[in-house]
Amino acid sequence: MNYKQKYYLVPDDIEGETDISRKIAKIKYFAQQSRIEVFDMIHKRGNGHWGGSASCAELLATMYFHILDINSENPKWEDRDRLVLSKGHAAPMLYNLLSHKGFFPFKELTKMFRSIDSRFQGHPCMVKTPGVELSTGPLGHGISVGVGMALAAQVLKKNYRTFVIVGDGCLNEGESWEGVMSAAKFKPARLIIMVDYNKVQLDGPSDTIMPLDPLAEKFRAFNLNVAPKVYDGHKVDEILKSLKWAQENEKEPCVIIYKTHKGKGVSFMEDNFKWHGSPIDDESYKKGRVELENTLNTYLDEIK
Repeated sequence: MNYKQKYYLVPDDIEGETDISRKIAKIKYFAQQSRIEVFDMIHKRGNGHWGGSASCAELLATMYFHILDINSENPKWEDRDRLVLSKGHAAPMLYNLLSHKGFFPFKELTKMFRSIDSRFQGHPCMVKTPGVELSTGPLGHGISVGVGMALAAQVLKKNYRTFVIVGDGCLNEGESWEGVMSAAKFKPARLIIMVDYNKVQLDGPSDTIMPLDPLAEKFRAFNLNVAPKVYDGHKVDEILKSLKWAQENEKEPCVIIYKTHKGKGVSFMEDNFKWHGSPIDDESYKKGRVELENTLNTYLDEIK
């Protein structure tokens, strides 16, 4: 039976939920439901980045359906919170959640994903796609631009928050650390750098290509305020705890590191660099989709 026939969660079910425990369960369910939709979309198109999209599903679902103050009817609202997806290859998951948030039709996304001249290119485009705050793809400039956005809020006396989601590849780039130095010097308030630390990138494990550990200590050495622990980026309650810490420390830039898994949800794809951006063949799709559906169904009792 198709998972939609069992129970399909819509955004109103999440945003109208007043009990925080049930809301956490619904966000978890929605993140997994989104994984299935992204898995379908990438397989159908024959290309797209599954690994990095899967690793940030809970992070993005939590941000868009519980944290961010944004308005899909007015994407350029001056007082909106900003979320920069520096790891732009995770565009499929970003597009999926923006569509459910009402920035554009979900049917248009599934039909036009990665099509020539569509507004859903392989990496996000702020000029074409509503809800996208920054065109990303070349890794590394997310933090730098995020610092600029946070400084603009300070100059304009705005209270919006700026969130930047970075991956291992972003932190291999020197520009990221230039941005970190700028953040440490100018100390713009309400800037939160969120590290999707899955330790796998395009052509191998990060520890082989360019080791980042000890990562927290590196950020601290650059004089940024780093969360006291590494959080589980696949547990919504952990993500909320981390963001509560950031809120309590919002007078200066903050860094939160999340342990995640590349390709989360499909056992033979998890933590495997080969599934960074490879096409999902028919056999892998059939096997992987069953696993994703089975996990989704185990969450069902928590939301009913």
